[in-house]
Amino acid sequence: MTPLLVVMWSLFYPFSAISPTSLNPATVCSLQGKFDPHFQADGDFIIGGIFPMHYRVEPASENSNLKPAPAECQGFDPRSFRWAQTMRLAVEEINHSQQLLPNFTLGCKIYDSCATPITAQQAALAVLNGPDETQSEVCSGASKLLAVVGESGSAQSIVVSRTLQPFQIPMISYFSTCSCLSNRKEFPTFFRVVPNDDYQVKAIARLLQRFGWMWVGVILEDHDYGRFALQGLMREIKNTGMCLAYHEMIPKVYNRQRVQEILNIMKHSSARVVVAFSGEGELNPFLKEYMDQNITGIQWIASEAWVTASVFTGSEFYPFLGGTIGFAIRQGKVAGLRDYLLSVNPLRYPTNPLVHELWGALYGCSLYPSSSRTQASSQLPPCSGLEPLLKQHSAYLNTSSPRISYNVYKAVYAIAHSLHNLISCEPGKGPFHNSSCADATNIQPWQLQHYLQEVRFTISGEEVNFNAQGDAIPSYDVINWQRGAAGNIEFVNVGRFDGAKEAGKELFIQEEAIVWTGHQREVLVSVCSESCAPGSRKAFRRGEPLCCFDCVPCDNGKISNKTDSIDCTSCTEDYWSNAARTECIPKAIEYLSHDAMGLTLTVIAVVGACLTVAVLAVFLYYRNTPIVKVNNSELSFFILLSLTLCFLCALVFIGEPTSWSCMLRHTAFSITFSLCISCILGKTLVVLAAFTATRPGNNLMKWLGPKQQRFIISACTFIQVIICAVWLITAPPFPNKNSQYHRSRIILECSVGSEQAFWCVLGYIGLLAALCFILAFLARKLPGNFNEAKYITFSMLIFCAVWLAFIPAYVSSPGKFTVAVEIFAILASSFGLLLCLFAPKCYIILLKPEKNTKQHLMGRVVTK
Repeated sequence: MTPLLVVMWSLFYPFSAISPTSLNPATVCSLQGKFDPHFQADGDFIIGGIFPMHYRVEPASENSNLKPAPAECQGFDPRSFRWAQTMRLAVEEINHSQQLLPNFTLGCKIYDSCATPITAQQAALAVLNGPDETQSEVCSGASKLLAVVGESGSAQSIVVSRTLQPFQIPMISYFSTCSCLSNRKEFPTFFRVVPNDDYQVKAIARLLQRFGWMWVGVILEDHDYGRFALQGLMREIKNTGMCLAYHEMIPKVYNRQRVQEILNIMKHSSARVVVAFSGEGELNPFLKEYMDQNITGIQWIASEAWVTASVFTGSEFYPFLGGTIGFAIRQGKVAGLRDYLLSVNPLRYPTNPLVHELWGALYGCSLYPSSSRTQASSQLPPCSGLEPLLKQHSAYLNTSSPRISYNVYKAVYAIAHSLHNLISCEPGKGPFHNSSCADATNIQPWQLQHYLQEVRFTISGEEVNFNAQGDAIPSYDVINWQRGAAGNIEFVNVGRFDGAKEAGKELFIQEEAIVWTGHQREVLVSVCSESCAPGSRKAFRRGEPLCCFDCVPCDNGKISNKTDSIDCTSCTEDYWSNAARTECIPKAIEYLSHDAMGLTLTVIAVVGACLTVAVLAVFLYYRNTPIVKVNNSELSFFILLSLTLCFLCALVFIGEPTSWSCMLRHTAFSITFSLCISCILGKTLVVLAAFTATRPGNNLMKWLGPKQQRFIISACTFIQVIICAVWLITAPPFPNKNSQYHRSRIILECSVGSEQAFWCVLGYIGLLAALCFILAFLARKLPGNFNEAKYITFSMLIFCAVWLAFIPAYVSSPGKFTVAVEIFAILASSFGLLLCLFAPKCYIILLKPEKNTKQHLMGRVVTK
């Protein structure tokens, strides 16, 4: 049974009486294959390290007739190799420290995961079992492995953590950010010194909001890291107005056709900002194809997985990736790291293949003897191993601002501090059963995990601890890719995101220090639709994302005073929208004022009143002439006086309505016209009685003397007064703001209060006029040169015609024109009465005095 099988045995038969050691030794610990650690150091406590020191794995042959060959790792990564050396440095520092783990040493075993989950799992099993039988403690007892530092990719960490979980071995990741790993039910032994993606996607969402990028594309790797990051980003941008134009996955196994399809989508999309959640291994071939197709004008937003990847720092990348901005893990200090890296060379590690690959990657040469070179290395010139490490080897020697290396450093020290706290436990004050402490000579991994959960220490001025989910305090640096002096890409820190701060204040950016894509200083615009200006609203397009919309002007009476308003707000009753639809302004107040129309009606009313007074003066002056006497001068004076009041009452209708003016205008109009028509009615009765008095036995005239005439006038007028009094007491007219005719204007008008009372008033006046008309019509053919009944008939005909026409005009006229129609009816009917009744008389008095004789009026003039 191989060591791997031994591990599986303990998984399925943890309490079995049959142990692997009871089996034949020849079959228990025989190895079918080897997976050697690349670096190893013995110690009292052993920790493992798993690093992606290669980009990818070439799959083994699928021929089942042959023994499967081990997967071949390709694409050496000097950056990850530096991380592994940082772990070795931290272990050696701890072993030389007198304050941390005194009298104990820390050992390590470092393996290569080749950036793939399968190889990472193989490394996890190897770090558990050991490379050969003599070091396979699992075969005879518990392994001395207490913790693992790893892994880089989230997909690899998920596999490694689940592999270690049955043995309750804690694992501290230095670069796995998937938020899924914070689930304590699924990953109870997982810790990390890097913020999880929930904070990263929150930071990216804040960045997109900060620069108004509402329409973005997303490129992600086909692993849990990319999937969970996408889910988190979609959750963060929900209800913010931002939309994803597309989200595409880079295939796990490079597929040029699929990559070209993704690039074609990017080229034809209107989204000019692309967020990439991927490790540098998957992204590197994708970006090379991106460059080969000469695509520019894309603003890249980098996740922390590749924002500081030195593989992209070459000068050939700047025209395409310059201006990239993203969030990097907080940098720290690792004292002595550069010197330690410089000490690694082929002479010190002559048999270590990774050191040989490092030299080949840095110098393009091979250290292997010509007889043992592979086909790939045989094409390279030989190396001496004495070549000096130069500044241009930044992928390996970039120690000015360590980030991932600093995280590896913190992870090792977190394990060391936890072990130190464990062995420093005072008997009887321990955290375990019966307040016991762990046995320092036989520490179990689960005991170390307890101390890891509680550890708290300071390193490089930063406090390190883990929350209940095993996560560290979230903090990022904002990195901008700018052009260096040599034309290469430099990572410039332009801000910080601190997840510990309150919402809205987490992100700080020095915008003036940023260089955008295309070496521009202006922020790129990436929207599906241009913003809707104030005064309009968004009208979303059917079947398209919410970021794609049309701008529709607000309707009358509605406004929007913000950019990109979803809806327009209605103005309150007394306000209306301005022409730009950006604010509510008070509605224009409209009433029949002393404008052109009001002044015209005022002049006509005054002229009518003056003309009536002039006629009254003529009648007073010629009161002793026959034509005045025969027409009952007293009634004529009453009619002229009431007509004057009728003309003047029209003036009350002009001006801003008030409570008093509303009551006065309707009552004055009704009473004055009732008085006028009553006088005309009295005069009609007198005329009719006078011309019928010549008949034998007719005594009608004695019942229509002056007293009776005054009584008839008073009685008829008094009835109207009673109607008006009841009207004013029950439901008087009142000023009203009318917004029904014109929604944009307020019409100040006098509401009649009681419609019934209003029409009763008009109806009573109409009744008097109709009665006058009927009586005058009956007397129209009476003899005489001056037939008063005929003139009364005409005057009543005009009066009735005016007021009958007034009714539909009054009902249909809008706003102030309603009042104008009413005034016009008053003036027209008044002029009609004045002209029909008094114009012929004035004509005779003033222009034909020879006809102003009793004989002429009686028709007795003899013509020669």
